Amino acid sequence: MRTAHGLVIRYGNWMFKYRNTVFPIVLLALFLGFKPVPLAGDYRLDLWLDLFGVLVAGLGQALRAAVIGYAYIKRGGQKKKIYADRLVTEGFFAHARNPLYVGNLLILLGLFIIHNNPFVYTLGALFFLSVYLSIVAAEEVFLLQKFGSEYADYCRRVNRWLPDLRGLRETVKGMCFNWRRVLLKDYGSTYGWLLMAIMIGVYEAILNLDMEPSRGMLKSLGIIFALLTLGVVTIRHLKRSRILTEHPV
Repeated sequence: MRTAHGLVIRYGNWMFKYRNTVFPIVLLALFLGFKPVPLAGDYRLDLWLDLFGVLVAGLGQALRAAVIGYAYIKRGGQKKKIYADRLVTEGFFAHARNPLYVGNLLILLGLFIIHNNPFVYTLGALFFLSVYLSIVAAEEVFLLQKFGSEYADYCRRVNRWLPDLRGLRETVKGMCFNWRRVLLKDYGSTYGWLLMAIMIGVYEAILNLDMEPSRGMLKSLGIIFALLTLGVVTIRHLKRSRILTEHPV
């Protein structure tokens, strides 16, 4: 058991370090390796499923934005290794220990729903659940070693995954929502999953080019892609020029 747990921790640390490279590769392999499956074989009906998938992913993004806006935690670690200079327990972290990862899983679920291939559901769920469970296990070992009883007490009070939203209003009362931080810290990952959603939509449209709605969908997705890219370029420029900072100058 101890050996197995050690392997999980090592795997979690490795995935933490290389996730920004591994995750896109795995998603592309899943989404391009398997064809999207229209709901009940009906392309028009499948548009509603796509919208539902976008809604689920949007909920995950909204959760990420709420977490980052109220209390930010350096999830990127330090030099791609798990790191924390203090134990963050305020904001949404008072109601779930891993709210950002819950948001990520909702985004992934939304993308899987848009694609709607049973192999993507199965393989994607197995891979990403195992990865996040391993990363969280590695983080918990680090935090317990660094913060000791303080972290152990936090674990006893707060759920690992399922957010307990009771008292949330009181928790954030008096806290200032930092929308600048949300834009600066999360515009890249937001653009990433929206790009994946667009790619799936383009794939679906190409598979159904004989249908008039598909050609219109390609044009719409092209416009959305252009607007999103323009938005990202604008935010990056404002960030580099120090016009947009986490705190007003």
